[in-house]
Amino acid sequence: MSTNGGLLMDARSIDRSLTRMAHEIVEANKGAQNLALVGIRTGGAHLAARLRKKIAEIEKVDPSQIPCGSLDITLYRDDLALKKGRPVLKSTNLDFDIHGKRIVLVDDVLYTGRTVRAALGALMDLGRPQGIQLAVLVDRGHRELPIRADYVGRNQPTSPQETLKLYLQEEGGPDELRILA
Repeated sequence: MSTNGGLLMDARSIDRSLTRMAHEIVEANKGAQNLALVGIRTGGAHLAARLRKKIAEIEKVDPSQIPCGSLDITLYRDDLALKKGRPVLKSTNLDFDIHGKRIVLVDDVLYTGRTVRAALGALMDLGRPQGIQLAVLVDRGHRELPIRADYVGRNQPTSPQETLKLYLQEEGGPDELRILA
């Protein structure tokens, strides 16, 4: 848990946002048939797993009937050459074919759009989905690329000097979103 920075979302507000987003996803896709969730590592992967459970509850199906995986975008980033040292690769875990699926790409915070652009490149290298929708817990603005989310848990305008940090139980902390100066 972080003691510095203002609390923007606690566990209840994060859960409420994910519940609303799950309902919006089900409604927009007329159910969960042919739907798959792909989370951008690391926060997006945890949120995708939570959305999967909520969508399964809404649709009254077993969560295993809704494919869910995680995507590592490290080698697709446009700032690799600017970083010192070797990139740290995480694993991509997609044990399903994305061809023909309606993919909901999940990330924790949408900022410039560069992470999503990298994720789109990585997904397209894995197959040809029927369509890709974007779900983010927080949209903080300041886009550098023409990317917008289809499902947003919270719009949180920030200055470029501020940082949003999402802490999740899956990473050892309480669920909370904090703004750091």
